[in-house]
Parts: sequence; structure tokens; C-alpha cells
Amino acid sequence: MRYFFHIGYNGHRYHGWQKHSPHLTIQEVLEENISKVLKMPTTIIGCGRTDAQVHALQYFFHIEIPSDWDFDLAFRLNKILPEDISVYDIIKVENNAHAQFDATKRTYDYFIHTSKNPFLNQFSTYYSGKNLQIEKIEEAISLLTKYNDYKAFCKSPDKYENTICNVTEAEIFSNAEKDKFRIRISSNRFLRGMMRVIVAKLLEVGNVSLKVSEFEELLKAKQFTPNLEFADPQGLYLSNVLYPYLNLPAKTEQLAFFRSLKE
Repeated sequence: MRYFFHIGYNGHRYHGWQKHSPHLTIQEVLEENISKVLKMPTTIIGCGRTDAQVHALQYFFHIEIPSDWDFDLAFRLNKILPEDISVYDIIKVENNAHAQFDATKRTYDYFIHTSKNPFLNQFSTYYSGKNLQIEKIEEAISLLTKYNDYKAFCKSPDKYENTICNVTEAEIFSNAEKDKFRIRISSNRFLRGMMRVIVAKLLEVGNVSLKVSEFEELLKAKQFTPNLEFADPQGLYLSNVLYPYLNLPAKTEQLAFFRSLKE
């Protein structure tokens, strides 16, 4: 029988989702603890990769379990998992359901604060630019839904059959004081490093070191960009994953500053 696990995690002390020895990863910790509780070797299939120090407000993986259990599996897992990983729901699905391949939309949020704040360091990126031209960022980010080839924003495009991504949502939100920002992008898929490269380029637009027209030229060119710069990982969250048969709300209440950034 196949089950989807709905989880969230603070990625600060992990080297991303996917197992790669000798680094500590989310997948490794989950497989070890699920194996302990179920008393059987366990392999899990995640909905995608996240980079080192990147967070997930919502993440899904699936697992094959030969028989039902007669205890509260989510409760037992949450008791032994570290505090930075939480299991929200365990959902029985069809045997051919796939956490990675069946996802039709993924949404990432990127948080930025421009006033130094020691309590946000692990959860948002401090960007010291006080005079960000937000209207320029809004102009640039609106272009993302008009193009679908993101080769110029990919760390390693040669690893993909194609670099086509159907971006359906791209916006920037701010709090009333204009010192905290959230960049939200939704797409059917994301390429390696794509979200962090886009954010880095948008910040260049915001500090007027890159023109909006130059940003658009990258989208039009469909060419690999050497020497890419990446926005810091700690501001990035996988915040929603949508399936044709499953649409659960993300646990946005986990972050108090989420609520101050109005949509």
C-alpha cells in the first residue's frame, strides 16, 4: 500500500533533501526514523529536491508499506524526529500515485528583510539595500509569466531534456513598513537553482545594477548564463505542492512574519 506523507521542515542545519553521504539530509533522517518505528528498512520518494539550508512549509513524499499499522504513526514519528522536522498528515493514495511525477504545480516563497534582525537570520535573507526600487522589481517579475524557457536561470541546464517551465504566478509582497518582502513564484516545475537565481537577478533590478530590459533579454535569449549568482538559501521556502487528487493548504501559520506580508 502506498501513502503520502505531508511534512514541513526547517532546513537550516541540513544539506538539502536528498541523501548524499557524509552530509546530514532531510531524507536520511526521515528514512532512519521511519525504519525504526515500522521496524523495517524504508526508502522514501520525495516530491523534489531542496538545497542546503532551504526550508519547506509543505513537502510530500511517498512510501510503500506492506500492511496497515495499529498505532498513531504520525504521533510516534513526531516524538522521535528532531524538532526541525514535522509530520502533519499521512494519506493513503492509489498504488500508482507518485509524489514527484504527479505534482502539477509547486510554489516557492523567498523572504527578504532590509533591517538587520538577529531573530530572522535562519528564516529570511538580510539584504542591506535600503533603496530597493520595488516598482522595478514588480515590473521585472511580471515578465516571468510571459516566457517559458528558463535556461538562463538554471545552474546546470545540460542535465535536463528541456528547460521549459510554465510559470503561472510571480509576485512580490511587502509589509506596511516596506522592510520585509516576499517573492512568490509558482510553476509546474523548477530547474536546479532557478528560484535563487531569479531572486538574485530581481535584487539586481531593484538596486538598479540590472535594467528591466536586460532582465527580459535573459528570458528571451534562452542561453546558459555563466558565473551565475545565487540568492542566499535561508530565505527560500517550498510552500505549496499541488496534485490532481490532493490540494492541502500549507502551514503558513508556522511563520509569524508570513501574516504581515499581505497578498
